[in-house]
Amino acid sequence: MNYLKCTGNFSTGWFLSVLIFFSCSGKKDINWLAYLGDHQSSHFVEATEINSENVSNLQVAWIFEGGEADPNNRSQIQCNPLVIDGVLYGSTASLKFIALNAATGELLWTYNPFDEKFKNFGMGVNRGLIYWEHEDGKDKRLYFSAGPFLHCINALDGTVISGFGVDGKVNLKSGLDKDVEDRFIVSNTPGVIYDDKIIIGTRVDETSGAAPGHIRAFNIHTGEREWIFHTIPHPGEFGHETWPAEAWKEIGGANAWTGMSVDHERGLVFVPTGSASYDFYGGDRHGKNLFANCVLALNAQTGERVWHFQTIHHDIWDRDLPAPPNLATITVNGQEKDVVIQITKMGFIYVLDRETGTPVFPVEEELVPISDMPGELAWETQPVPTMMPPFIRQQYNRNTVTDISGESQEYVLDVLKRTKYGHRFLPPSQQGGIVFPGFDGGGEWGGAAFNPESKTLFVNANEVPWILTMVEVKQGATTNVGRGKALYTQFCAGCHGTDQQGGDFMGKVPSLTGLHDRIDRDQFAATLKNGKGAMPAFAWLAEYQVSDLAAFLMDLEEKEVEPIQTDDPGNDDSRKFTTTGYIRFKDHEGYPAIKPPWGTLSAIDIERAQIKWQIPLGEHEELSNRGLPVTGTENYGGPAITSNGLLFIAATQDEKFRVYHQKDGTLLFQTELPAAGYATPSIYTIDGKQYVVIACGGGKLGTKSGDSYIAFSLP
Repeated sequence: MNYLKCTGNFSTGWFLSVLIFFSCSGKKDINWLAYLGDHQSSHFVEATEINSENVSNLQVAWIFEGGEADPNNRSQIQCNPLVIDGVLYGSTASLKFIALNAATGELLWTYNPFDEKFKNFGMGVNRGLIYWEHEDGKDKRLYFSAGPFLHCINALDGTVISGFGVDGKVNLKSGLDKDVEDRFIVSNTPGVIYDDKIIIGTRVDETSGAAPGHIRAFNIHTGEREWIFHTIPHPGEFGHETWPAEAWKEIGGANAWTGMSVDHERGLVFVPTGSASYDFYGGDRHGKNLFANCVLALNAQTGERVWHFQTIHHDIWDRDLPAPPNLATITVNGQEKDVVIQITKMGFIYVLDRETGTPVFPVEEELVPISDMPGELAWETQPVPTMMPPFIRQQYNRNTVTDISGESQEYVLDVLKRTKYGHRFLPPSQQGGIVFPGFDGGGEWGGAAFNPESKTLFVNANEVPWILTMVEVKQGATTNVGRGKALYTQFCAGCHGTDQQGGDFMGKVPSLTGLHDRIDRDQFAATLKNGKGAMPAFAWLAEYQVSDLAAFLMDLEEKEVEPIQTDDPGNDDSRKFTTTGYIRFKDHEGYPAIKPPWGTLSAIDIERAQIKWQIPLGEHEELSNRGLPVTGTENYGGPAITSNGLLFIAATQDEKFRVYHQKDGTLLFQTELPAAGYATPSIYTIDGKQYVVIACGGGKLGTKSGDSYIAFSLP
């Protein structure tokens, strides 16, 4: 391949001359103005230079390499970059923020949000930025989050807008109507701009005692909080009765970590929320738990609730709404209707009236199994669409066990003898059960694309079962190692596993075995207090608890101590159970324990409530070489589409970039990437020339980490 590889620095003066050139070139650029394309989250642009006849001629136009990939393959780039007036704005593997010449990939400026004081926040992920421009065109700003701060910088040169917040940033731990200074809060996904407000959600940790996921609006000029919506209602607020009376003081989560969509004409912002903490046991939060697991329609000016629709009642499966809803206009019974389309991890599609939240297609409350967990009161029914078909399978049983080989099938069937399975709402248990659809979809954070002309929704999905086993958190240990083990079970085992072997959830979770050979006691304490990568900070742990965890995990001297008291920080007695970890259900070779496909791409006719086509997405070539049909792979990141019928997507474990025809799913082009593109592409034009750019950050599903952006165009 012939391409330009760019890593150099260029002056601001040169940058301004580029902008002048592009603005005077005579052809209007097509911009990628917001996260997922626009404020409707459509992933759609009216770009037509690349078409079904010439797409096979695509070649690499440029590559930008940041030089920051983690050698241990734990870094990622999940950014869906903005492209505005010939400039690309994105983030790197180490969470620096960059501007590139979008025609050549040349670096224009870099902004590093981590000063000396906050350098320990280190690795993490960012999915995009927010762009704002004053109507006179002179003031152009970028807003994004890094660590626990919302930052504001000048889009022209990457310098700090000092008048925003304190020295250009707002502490997201402030203004939550609750003291959460020692809790984990970040904002991986950008929010939206409405009028003079930035409306954003947050990611919080998913353990007991997490911060609440309230939605906030900040003034774009000053950073002052304009309004707050309590996703866990306070006394006197609508929905308060769906929780225990004191839950608003103690329970966290119910957060919007996936972004949001906004209807500027109606002045409504549509917010998808996640589960309440703790994810898998709700013995301390009996009730429906509004506004967890909801599509929320809020007055964008005031933050007041206009309507809500709850997709899971009293979530005990981590069924966060995984992506911003698509805003669309469709024809139903001969009448045009503005709707909100929400995909889910379950593979359901809820189509809701944009003004009222009423389902446009029937949704019925389905009776679901009761829980046998002590203290748990699972909700008796769950809302299931009955006309709009799910885009993934809904049941795991003996008939769906993998058939890629006799050995694989035998291995999996043996596991099933000791494990519960069968229902899509199978409640967590101490015996252990199959979670299907799995924790990572169905639909995922890459989102779905909507073509407003064909009224078709395009969504990629995972079809992989997971195993969930609950274990009791035992208190009363009389040694530091025993107390550390209890703390580990309570707060760490969910990701690192009860065996400390780690896994692959939200990126590669490292093994903690032999930890004393890799880091010292001070490094251990710093990581625990500050967090690292996908790991939240546990700053609220008392010093003796840090010491106890160190004793357990670093094989330090065991000493007699007093048992932990349940009223100590981080030892809420209501947290009686945790899990053995996030465990994919695989066969003896490491492939998913279900019949393929394991990853799919679907086209759904929204008006007719029909799946138009569905194909496997991704390939395990070693299985194809055995003579098996294409299996699909797990995938992260979404599609981007054009008005002339093309769909662009990376996302797959096989580290490829593909182009499909929207009409029938025909594969028109594919090429290998230097690292997997676990992100959503951006499409744009400059002076009539069309580009598609994808972040190649890898670092998930056992694939190598990367540090590049690659743009494709025609020769």
